[in-house]
Amino acid sequence: MPVQPSQKPSAELRADARENRERILRAAREAFALHGIDVPMAAIARRAKVGVATLYRRFPTRATLVSEAFAEQLAHCAAVLDEGLQDPDPWRGFRTVVERICMMQAAERGFTEAFLAQFPDHDDFTEERTRAEQGLALLIRRAQDGGQLRQDFDMGDITLLMLANCGAATGAGDDAPAASRRLVAYLLQSFRAGPAAPLPPPAPLGLHRIHG
Repeated sequence: MPVQPSQKPSAELRADARENRERILRAAREAFALHGIDVPMAAIARRAKVGVATLYRRFPTRATLVSEAFAEQLAHCAAVLDEGLQDPDPWRGFRTVVERICMMQAAERGFTEAFLAQFPDHDDFTEERTRAEQGLALLIRRAQDGGQLRQDFDMGDITLLMLANCGAATGAGDDAPAASRRLVAYLLQSFRAGPAAPLPPPAPLGLHRIHG
C-alpha cells in the first residue's frame, strides 16, 4: 500500500523525533544558562520551536530534562575526578581537577546549578554530588599529606573557589574562559603549601551553597 502524502515513513519519523529531542536539549541548556533551571518549561519549548506537549512527551519532568541536558557534563565531571584521584602526583591531581571543573563551570554556566539542585524524583545528581564531595575530600587529604597543599585548606574553600569562579565567569561574558583561567591560577598559587600567614577560619560552605 503506498504511503499517503500526509504520512511519513517510520525512519523519517524517528529522524524527526531525534531532531526534536536534540533541539529541546540544546534549548534547555541555553535557557538554563541564561535564566536558571527554574525557567518555565513552556519557555524552553518556545526556544526549541516545539509544542509543550512534545517537550513533555520526551521529558515528562523537569528533573528528567535537566539530567538529560547535562548528562555529558555529569559524565565529564566524574571522569575528571577519577583521573585526579589516579594521578600519582597528589598536587597535580588536585590542580587538574580544580582547573578542569572550573573551566567546565565557565563554559556551561547552567551546569553548576543543575548539578547542585535538589530533585526529589531524580537521584542521579544527588548521588553524583555525594560522590564528588567524597572525591574532592580525598584529593585534598592526599595533597595535604604530601605537603603540597596548605594544611589549613578546607573543603569549604572548594565551594568558595567555585562561587568566585561562577561570579567571574558570569560577569566576564564572552571572556569567561580567560577570566576563569586567570582567577583559578591566582587561587591555586595561594593554595600551595609554604610560608604564609594563617587564614581566617573557614566559612561553613557545602557544595549545595553554589547557585548558577
